Amino acid sequence: MSELAQIAKKLVAPKKGVFAADWSVGTATKHFEKNKIESSEENRRLYRQMLFSTPKMEEYISGVILHSETANQRMDGGKPIPNYLNDKGIIPGIRADEGYEELEGSPKEKKTKGIETLDERLQEYKKLGLKFTKWRAPFLIDSVRPSKEAIEVNTDLLVKFASLSQKNGFVPIVEPEVLLDGEHTITKCEAVTKEILKITFDKLKEKGVVFEEILLKPNMVLPGKESGVKATPTEVASSTFRTLINSVPGEVSGIVFLSGGQTPKEATVNLNEIVKTSENAPWELTFSYARALQYPAIEIYMGKRENSKKAQKALLHRAKMNSLARQGKYDVRMEEE
Repeated sequence: MSELAQIAKKLVAPKKGVFAADWSVGTATKHFEKNKIESSEENRRLYRQMLFSTPKMEEYISGVILHSETANQRMDGGKPIPNYLNDKGIIPGIRADEGYEELEGSPKEKKTKGIETLDERLQEYKKLGLKFTKWRAPFLIDSVRPSKEAIEVNTDLLVKFASLSQKNGFVPIVEPEVLLDGEHTITKCEAVTKEILKITFDKLKEKGVVFEEILLKPNMVLPGKESGVKATPTEVASSTFRTLINSVPGEVSGIVFLSGGQTPKEATVNLNEIVKTSENAPWELTFSYARALQYPAIEIYMGKRENSKKAQKALLHRAKMNSLARQGKYDVRMEEE
């Protein structure tokens, strides 16, 4: 097994998932303001330091996706954050895309930025001790979208990212996200997700990307949040597994779901049901959550050091609940334990 395949396997190790702590400055600012925290670089460092120093986090978290700002910061004692995580037994990785711009000719749709400078940045990431990368491509659903152009452009970028990452010695996490925004049905979400995944993997294969050395970070198959329909966990699980089994090669090391606008508990319940439904899946199935892991923590923390221990307890609880869900062993009654 290659070194990259070994890293990929460690990221989807039994009982563990990946923590997406890669909010951009803009996204972090939005969440900070909501919780009455001034969004300065130092306050963002202190917040992430609080998250990463959570005792026993390594029992449930295999890797952390960092934002470039955080990857260049240090803990209070002076240790670089990637080194601190590595010493804790957590693999440090990085968000490699640089956000989004309007897709030409379709202003509602987005195109991911950063591919032109990626090769150069990957060499810098290597010096920081980072081991894996992530690139997100968002896809909007409505009556006429996603457009063929949006699918073509963004899947091309995902493939270029994955190829460059492997050539530079990184495990790429490929994240094509069909957005929860909209009025679409779960059936439409399934059809769109399946199409995008099939196109992505066809292109990855054509480019020579090694499937054993990548992870996929997809959305769960859900109805649009403006549809007025709430799918049951059983419906979500069957639609999601059917989509994946029909579009994702078995050689892929693992699938790490994004939470995509679900509440923390919804993301846990749905993950648990997907794992139970997918008992004979050829890949490891786990989580790579951002909001669904840290929302309870930031609401307690509110930028005050004296709240750190309670916030860490909330983060650890969500990590543990998702660890149980990743094994198909979660029960909602465990939330009160």
